[in-house]
Amino acid sequence: MLLPARFIDVRQTLRGLCLAGILTACGLPAGADESNPSPDSAAPHAAAPTQAAPGSAATPAHVAPAHAAPVHEPVVANPELDLSGHKRLGKASFYAEKFAGRKMADGTIMQPQSDNAASKTLPLGTTAKVTNLETGQSTVVTIRDRGPYIQGRIVDLSPSTAKEIGIDHKNGVAKVEVAPIVVPLPDGSVKLGAAAADAAISEARNNAISEARNN
Repeated sequence: MLLPARFIDVRQTLRGLCLAGILTACGLPAGADESNPSPDSAAPHAAAPTQAAPGSAATPAHVAPAHAAPVHEPVVANPELDLSGHKRLGKASFYAEKFAGRKMADGTIMQPQSDNAASKTLPLGTTAKVTNLETGQSTVVTIRDRGPYIQGRIVDLSPSTAKEIGIDHKNGVAKVEVAPIVVPLPDGSVKLGAAAADAAISEARNNAISEARNN
């Protein structure tokens, strides 16, 4: 369902999940050009684990055995965007400290304590719910950058966001589910994603249970 941004009316129980996403999507800087990622955003930015060699802050977050080394993917300047709003499964890593203060693909500055995140194909300005499938912890992020360019990884998080869902330098990466909440569309409208739909279904189920108990 396509909804013009100015006519979005999210139900009260979704406000905590969706409203911030809609405001973020509508506030995406005008300079966020999908076809021209910044040089900083094109560079690998996953954090190195504690056991990595000194000076390897921009190396992949997960140090795997030699026979299973992370496979780097080519940087795509103009990726085919995923506008479906569907959930996706993969691995999450997080930004190295050296990238704090650098410009991201949407023109904003990478803040280690903020909710900024990177995706190869979600439109810039997308808000999404990221769930660590190993811990069950979830958080909401805003896609402002491109990456991670490591095979199997679908999102890079800020250090604080990664820690919030149980990813740190010890484990480096984790299996996650990324469920879009609000997806900006090329025509200026926005689309509610899977996380918003799940919340609506959950609300309807809870209402039905409540009504059944009262009858």
